[in-house]
Amino acid sequence: MSQAADSPNTEAASAPGPRAILFDLDGTLLDSAPDFYEVVNSLRRQDGLSELPTAQIREQVSNGGAALTCLTWNIQRDDPVFDKLRVRFLDHYRHYVGSASRLFPGFTAVLAELELLGIQWGIVTNKPRRFTEPLLAKLGINAPVVICADDVPNAKPAPDALLLAASKLDLEPQQCWYVGDHIRDIDAARNASMFSIAALFGYIESSDDPASWNADASIQRPDQLLTLLQQA
Repeated sequence: MSQAADSPNTEAASAPGPRAILFDLDGTLLDSAPDFYEVVNSLRRQDGLSELPTAQIREQVSNGGAALTCLTWNIQRDDPVFDKLRVRFLDHYRHYVGSASRLFPGFTAVLAELELLGIQWGIVTNKPRRFTEPLLAKLGINAPVVICADDVPNAKPAPDALLLAASKLDLEPQQCWYVGDHIRDIDAARNASMFSIAALFGYIESSDDPASWNADASIQRPDQLLTLLQQA
């Protein structure tokens, strides 16, 4: 999904302007990967394993704790020790939540502009609430609506969480845009009948091809979201 650095790839001109914009969390709204660099490598050091490059860890952050558990100990999900190590990984992560996370550059201004425009916003994430709430609190982020994987029967790419967010904002799904950095985000938006935007600055694996996601639009930087709004 190639595009000029200053121009989002978009078909938004034919899409209605949103009443709300919903964001995935890790790799979209927040650059939370630095929290996991030390989580993964400190566990590896404890077990006598060599440290992994930060770029390798970064690629897996949007895939969640299960993928990071597999990466940390070089195991598969069907390994007999997976469940035990996943618990160990998540317990260890609790001590690092928000330690190095930041909004991606540009989002402070984007969220302020959304407020000025009267456009609501929210967070829809597959991250469990027990980690999401302390992370947002540590960064001082007060989203009008936050939906986590454990709030709904089915996590993304199912539409459940996105539909719940729209309902809490008293909106129809078609009145919302959804921004994410993984194909599951784009699929979830499509399944919820929301306009989908691929965040190409997020945690995209080197083997992945965002063009194949068939998002309605894509952005290289957070501020390009405002360009999409101007074109809608």
